[in-house]
Amino acid sequence: MGGDLGPRATVQGAALALAANPALDIFLFGPEQRLAVELDALPRRLARHGARLTLCHSPHEIDQAMRPSAALRAPRDTSMAMMLECVARGRADAGVSAGNTGALMALARRELGMVAGIPRPAISTAIPTRRGGHCYLLDLGANVDASAARLVDFARLGEAMARRIDGLAAPRVALLNVGVEGTKGPASVREADARLRDWAGLDYRGFVEGGDIFAGEVDVVVCDGFVGNAVLKASEGLARLLVERVQRVFETRWSGRLVATLARPALRRLKSELDPVRYNGASLLGLKGIVVKSHGGASAEGFAYAVARAVEEGRRKLPGHLEQALGGSTAPGGGSAIVSAAGDRDDSGIGIR
Repeated sequence: MGGDLGPRATVQGAALALAANPALDIFLFGPEQRLAVELDALPRRLARHGARLTLCHSPHEIDQAMRPSAALRAPRDTSMAMMLECVARGRADAGVSAGNTGALMALARRELGMVAGIPRPAISTAIPTRRGGHCYLLDLGANVDASAARLVDFARLGEAMARRIDGLAAPRVALLNVGVEGTKGPASVREADARLRDWAGLDYRGFVEGGDIFAGEVDVVVCDGFVGNAVLKASEGLARLLVERVQRVFETRWSGRLVATLARPALRRLKSELDPVRYNGASLLGLKGIVVKSHGGASAEGFAYAVARAVEEGRRKLPGHLEQALGGSTAPGGGSAIVSAAGDRDDSGIGIR
């Protein structure tokens, strides 16, 4: 029920995810009648996947403006709370929401708990790099003012995720700063730098600047949530601007239109590579369960990418790996690793709010 476009984008996005993954099942949380209307409105090419969408009635919703403290006091029959409870009880392997980020963070901590003594989750997403790969950036807004200890936690979480999801033997980790010199930046960043340099087994590369995120020289970039959110939103805006400017240049003259016709496959590929939709889906790292936050303004296609991200983390059993890597137990949600109700399948059941 979250997101700027309402349940239509999430329901259609869920159906797109099912079309791309035959082994996936999805639970949809929200007022049943409203969800049923959206199911009936699915395009014909997606309607046949409706049998793998299970409607879970929840009479209430978490408003986008609701404060986290109010969300914690709200009835437990909101779509967001019921979705997270579904994950916590092992009925689903992962949860996805485009709703209120602060409420999602607070409710996820309550329902799922944290790995290895980490106090708060960090929001992380993949950023495209020049070499065709990606770099994980965290935190993206969950911890606006992070201490040195929290930045170290983020580095360890990001490094462990890159190992598990991307199969990297030694992910390269860096701190985002206003310069590469050791004397620059706030005290918390300089202190985190000193701690990370002494961390055995971590391939720590020191400070990087904003432009270095896209160079492909490091695999994990760590910052506080205020900086990370600003970088992410600026990057998305710049990507859209570049694509629009390139198209406009070709369309201003007849000769340009001819070149544009010839270059259309390359332009289409460029637009696809830069489109922020492809990178939608931010992980709430540190939870004893998988929760992925979709961008509030995501289209159906973008929401499907967020679901795909959740499926991948479910396949890799990411929370258990993070618990082990950071020195705790391996029991997501207080029990054993969650498996889907279908038994031996690798793919997840997904709860969507």
